[in-house]
Amino acid sequence: MDKKRQRVISIIDIFNQVYCDADCTLHYDNALQLLIATQLAAQCTDARVNLVTPALFQKYPDVYAFANADELELQEAIRSTGFFRNKAKNIIACCQMLVKDFGGEVPGTMEELLKLPGVGRKTANLVLGDFFGIPGIVVDTHATRLSNRLGLTSQKDPYKIELDLEKVVPRENWSSFCHQLVYHGRAFCTARSPKCSTCPISHLCPQKI
Repeated sequence: MDKKRQRVISIIDIFNQVYCDADCTLHYDNALQLLIATQLAAQCTDARVNLVTPALFQKYPDVYAFANADELELQEAIRSTGFFRNKAKNIIACCQMLVKDFGGEVPGTMEELLKLPGVGRKTANLVLGDFFGIPGIVVDTHATRLSNRLGLTSQKDPYKIELDLEKVVPRENWSSFCHQLVYHGRAFCTARSPKCSTCPISHLCPQKI
């Protein structure tokens, strides 16, 4: 077995013990809510999004409510997540397309999800993995930082990182591994002051070997 892949499997074994309950940190009840929450999370913390979405999903309870939303009202409802004008425009257009082309349902394939306004591979992979159970590599800031530090990629482009991780992470672990990277990135492998001395996978990190 490739040494890098074997090292990843060893990392996953430890992650499964330390972060056994790692899951998406966005709050949602259905595919549409996850899709919208993920769009709101761009350049915004999940914690902030979770403060906004309860009232948002009460005001706009389904895809039709979002599709027919007043853009200025929606902007105000999501203002604190940042980039609210562009997000509101994309959310409305996205839901209008869901109504027009997908019978009001969130589609379950990468190809179809990428047709939706405001939806990129990160959002699509998260929806596919967490709602539809289709494994996907979600490349966020944590995955980018940690995969480079761990020597799993030397790329900065999210799609190239996704392809590199697909080669070394077992497919059945794609979604869970990315959630675990988020947890590990927050707990130990922080951007500015990584806690290498207490990191449970420090012996598997090239920067410590």
